[in-house]
Amino acid sequence: MTESNQFSLLGQRRFAPFFGTQFLGALNDNIFRQGLIILVTFQGVLIAGMNHSQLANVAGALFILPFFLLSATAGQLADKYEKSMLMRRIKLLEIVLMLVAAYAFFVQLYSLLLFVLFLMGCQSTLFGPVKYAYLPQQLMPEELVGGNALVEAGTFIAIILGLIIGGVTTQTLLGVCLVSVALAGYLASRQIPTTRAVDPELKISLNAWKVTWRIIGFAREDRTVFLSILGISWFWFFGSAMTLQIPAYTMETLNGSPAITTSLLIAFAVGVGIGSLLCERMSGHRIELGLVPFGSIGLSLFAVDLYFAQPTAHTVTVSSISDFLGRPGSWRVLIDLSLLGAFGGFYSVPLYALIQKRSEPRHLSRIIAANNIINSIFMVAASILAVVLLRLGLSIPELFLVLAVLNVAVAVYIYGLLPEFLMRFLAWVLISLFYRIRITGLENVPSKGPAVVVCNHVSYMDPILLAGSIKRPMRFVMYYRIFQIPLLRFFFEHLQAIPIAGAREDEQLMNEAFERVDEELAAGNIVCIFPEGGITRDGEIQRFRPGIEKIIARRAVPVVPVSLGRLWGSWFSRRKGGGIRMIPGRLLARVPITVGEAVPARDVTAARLELLVRTLRGDQR
Repeated sequence: MTESNQFSLLGQRRFAPFFGTQFLGALNDNIFRQGLIILVTFQGVLIAGMNHSQLANVAGALFILPFFLLSATAGQLADKYEKSMLMRRIKLLEIVLMLVAAYAFFVQLYSLLLFVLFLMGCQSTLFGPVKYAYLPQQLMPEELVGGNALVEAGTFIAIILGLIIGGVTTQTLLGVCLVSVALAGYLASRQIPTTRAVDPELKISLNAWKVTWRIIGFAREDRTVFLSILGISWFWFFGSAMTLQIPAYTMETLNGSPAITTSLLIAFAVGVGIGSLLCERMSGHRIELGLVPFGSIGLSLFAVDLYFAQPTAHTVTVSSISDFLGRPGSWRVLIDLSLLGAFGGFYSVPLYALIQKRSEPRHLSRIIAANNIINSIFMVAASILAVVLLRLGLSIPELFLVLAVLNVAVAVYIYGLLPEFLMRFLAWVLISLFYRIRITGLENVPSKGPAVVVCNHVSYMDPILLAGSIKRPMRFVMYYRIFQIPLLRFFFEHLQAIPIAGAREDEQLMNEAFERVDEELAAGNIVCIFPEGGITRDGEIQRFRPGIEKIIARRAVPVVPVSLGRLWGSWFSRRKGGGIRMIPGRLLARVPITVGEAVPARDVTAARLELLVRTLRGDQR
């Protein structure tokens, strides 16, 4: 596994031109959208009789609608054709659109600007599947989190710059800027390396409805992938419903100016960028699903605090940022928006990386297209909900509060359907609080297919440490009395742990455990056992019992030896008298977890596995 910093990708041709292309595209989108929003919000422009608040939500829906209409076709194109060629042609289309936008700004054709906004949504729809399917073809699996983090951070840096440029540039200069950025994006796209088509024999179908259902079917083939898509879609629902209200929130609640609108959106964008970049460090270069619940908790907490930061409208007008910051409560608003962005980064980056890693490569662009379709439905729904609730008389701060409550309900529902996210969060928190983990040899765990992991047993926390370190879900076989410990039973049940007893204690439970182990292996899962049969009382590795041989004789799968070191004397290991150690001799223990090479089924014996685990652990008791 590479330990290189994610920023090293910016110096490599396989990533840098692509990053520049998508960065400049996001910059142009936001220069245009911010220029349009500032125009209709603060200059009193009416289009089709709609005021600024209605136009902000309608504009958001117009930009998103093409993701629903064209994503099916875009996903097919991205799978069928070479990706660098597609990106160049999409950037040429952007140049044409920016020329039209420049003309519309110059002659003040506001209805044409809305139409261009819709066409820009079409162009972004075509680019989306190519962008996210490009990354797993050019990056190694351990680089996916860092690569996605850079893309997310770059996008939101582009948003910041776009907000500033779009908010302060005159209409005439705005057109020049839009065309110039589009040209720069095209030049960057010409340096993107050739990236082969993954399904060149695919026949393009223009029946959008039929293809949409087909590609959603691809996404549903892996339940985790589909629920990740739903999680990302909810984030876009939540984020778009929040950010679309910022201009009206500034004018109606904060009683401020366009410059303050820009500062609030910049605060949110800076937060997303920082949160995205922190994901790689916090996840240890791996896809850490525990960050997803962490992110959703933060989204609700700071949306609630944003309501309390300014629940009613200010009566005193402020026009400059310095006057705004000098007013009580303003820093709290900015900090809330920044933290909303940061926790949004924690939430979304691992989900994008998970989709890219677990999806079938031949269908990845179409699965990304399915993600875009569902995202668009959620974002259009967010615009509709915002319009309805505001028409019913809710204030914008009250709308923020409603979104916070809805986020809690959705989080509970999703994590109930997919406990892996919540369990990894709990494991991540516990490991971060009580231990310092260093894992080596992780590449020895098979990425697919059944296997048995065998490990020495040092503490009651061993299953949690392994669950938080090995990124494939595992089914743990554990002594039934440990399984029944009240504080840990909830965790073990959601990990789908398998309780077992000795033949003399409960022969039926033992036989049922072996049956369940075989069922899990037959389903292609990883099963983890502790062959010592109990937690060590002296820190030494005990004799491995022959149950592992019985499992392998029934179903021949590889066995992966794993050792835990330096846990003896830490939290929840045993004292010499046999009780649980609640006061650790090693606070924040530095725990080496070493994964050895898989042993073929034909070579498996309990004695050999015991020797391998002893060797892996060495003298790090």
